Amino acid sequence: MKIIPLIAASAVWGKVWPILLAVLFFGFIIFFHELGHFIFAKLFKVQVNEFAMGMGPTLFKFKKGETKYALRLFPIGGFVSMEGEDDESENERAFCNKPTWQRFIIVAAGGVCNLIIGFIVVAIMLCQTDLIGLPEIHSFEENAVSSQYGLQVKDEIKKINGKRVYSEYDLSFLMARDKDGVFDFVVERDGKKVELKDVKFQTTEKDGRLTIVYDFIIRGVEPTVFTVAKNSVLESFSIGRMVWLSLLDLLTGQYGLSDLSGPIGTVTYIADAAQEATKQTDYTYLLTMMAMITINIGLFNLIPLPALDGGRLFFMLIEMIFRKPVPRKYEGWVHAIGLVLLMLLMVVISFGDIMKLIKG
Repeated sequence: MKIIPLIAASAVWGKVWPILLAVLFFGFIIFFHELGHFIFAKLFKVQVNEFAMGMGPTLFKFKKGETKYALRLFPIGGFVSMEGEDDESENERAFCNKPTWQRFIIVAAGGVCNLIIGFIVVAIMLCQTDLIGLPEIHSFEENAVSSQYGLQVKDEIKKINGKRVYSEYDLSFLMARDKDGVFDFVVERDGKKVELKDVKFQTTEKDGRLTIVYDFIIRGVEPTVFTVAKNSVLESFSIGRMVWLSLLDLLTGQYGLSDLSGPIGTVTYIADAAQEATKQTDYTYLLTMMAMITINIGLFNLIPLPALDGGRLFFMLIEMIFRKPVPRKYEGWVHAIGLVLLMLLMVVISFGDIMKLIKG
């Protein structure tokens, strides 16, 4: 009589734990982002009034020295509250009274911390793989089309359509941006650079979009301290560049808002990846997704847009150049308008995420 409830509980837990993992992962990202701000604020003797994880009502708090540490109800953010951060203060330890270069480092530290964590996740991922993929052709599939247009075994791919190739991620990403399956390659062959124009690949159409058939197999190297360190840097750079190129594609209309995912959609993707990784006992895809999200968040926060850390850094750069700060009230208006627009965008994207979940 007790077997059925246990089976039901197991089934529920099987669906709940991946979502909890995704939420914890977001909390992990936010924690280290805010920790970056916090560490450098303390190093520069700024008075930190509160370090909070989550938003909304406080669940747990304690005070150590001048700083209150709090855990809040909703795991959707966090913050470091510094004296004089958003208004004037006569306290000599207030954020607003610190030199511009110190304030710049404090604000930039959050995004930089995310980038460092992303690099570490990439390194962990590479350590547990059998081979680390390189942008070099090892062999071709049978009847490969691209080999008929100039690509050869042992070619080390240096550029695709004028864009530099640093790692295996660049191969699939740069080729996925193409619209006709015809590419210009620059390869290194026998120690010399060779330009290959109009290299064709077989294409198929899926859901109204052109899909490239990758008909070559890349070379892999075993993970060692050197290969992991080197390729962690290269792959982290490639992932970071994807963020900027994807933003450019969005602005130029190659992708629409329906192609974006907010926190709801991202949690769903991480949960699905976690379930699949457990089934296959292969965590490469899950770690790749986590690295992409972490680096994405770090770079996105550094974009010079109002309400983001990058927006504040932009105003500080103006202050450094002209030796005079932008009046605080005007900067406040810009950030307030930017925050409203950002929240509206998140509502639209989240609505799209919910509709995708409903449609299955």
